[in-house]
Amino acid sequence: MLVCGVMLLLGLAAGVWWSGRPFSTPDPQVDLTPAEVARRFVWYVSIVLIAGPFAGLAVIGGGGRLAMRLLAVTSGDDAQGRITEADQVVGQITLDGTIDFVLFNGIIGGLLGGALFLLVRRVIPSGRWGGVVFGLGLLVIFGATIEPLRKDNPDFDIVGPGWVSVLVFTLMAVAFGLAVQGLTNRVSAWLPLPSTERRVLLRYALPLALAVLLFSVTAFLVVIGVVAVLLTRWPPIVDAVRSRRWIVAGRVFGLSLVALSLPYALSSVIDIATR
Repeated sequence: MLVCGVMLLLGLAAGVWWSGRPFSTPDPQVDLTPAEVARRFVWYVSIVLIAGPFAGLAVIGGGGRLAMRLLAVTSGDDAQGRITEADQVVGQITLDGTIDFVLFNGIIGGLLGGALFLLVRRVIPSGRWGGVVFGLGLLVIFGATIEPLRKDNPDFDIVGPGWVSVLVFTLMAVAFGLAVQGLTNRVSAWLPLPSTERRVLLRYALPLALAVLLFSVTAFLVVIGVVAVLLTRWPPIVDAVRSRRWIVAGRVFGLSLVALSLPYALSSVIDIATR
C-alpha cells in the first residue's frame, strides 16, 4: 500500500507540474512525404507507449488499489471476507493480487487513455483544465458502461458507502486526466522525432521495449500507421485535419457524446451513491 501511495503521488505530481506545459507539436510546414508521416506516427505511438502506461500504473493501478483498500475499510465488519465480482476477498490484500491488478489495469488502461488523449488533445481546453475535462469526460462516457461506476456491479452492494465510492472514483478520473496530460506533454518535449543519431536512438529504447512486450497492440498500431500514410496522400484530408473547422467539429462531436452519455451516467451515480 505504501508503494501504491508513492506511485499515486508521483503521478499526481507529474500531472500538476507538467500539465501546464504545451504539447511539442512537430513543424506543420514540413512536407508530409510517406517517410515523414511514418516518422511522426512512430513518434506519436512512442509518446503513448511511455506516457500512457506510466500514468496508468500510477493512478489506475496504484490509485485503484488504494481505492479498493479505502472502500474495504469504510465498508464495516459485515463486508470483510466477502467475495467481489473479480473473485477478490474484501479486506484481504496480497502481494500477488496487488501486482497483477496494478500491472494489468494500469498498463492496459493507461495505453487506451493515452491514445485517446492524443486523439482529442486539440479539441479540449489547453492547460491543466484540459486534463480535468479529459478525465471527467472519460468518466461520463465510459464510467457507467465499462468501469468504474457500473450500477450493475454487485461490489457496490458489498463495499461502500456508495457516496464514498462515487467521490473516490471521480477524483481518480480527474487525477488520471491530469497525469496523462502532464506526462504526454513532457514526453513530447523530451522525445525528438526518430533519426539515426545515437542520442535519439537511446531515447527510443524504452518505447521499443514496450512495443516488443505488447506485441499484439504493436501489430494493430502498424496497421493504423499504414492507413495513416495512405490517407496523407490525399491533400484535402491533410488540409481538413489541420484546419480550425476540424477542431470545432471535434468539440461539437465530443460535447454531443458527453450529452448523450450524461443521463445514464447520472443515473448510475445516483444509484450507487444512495446504496
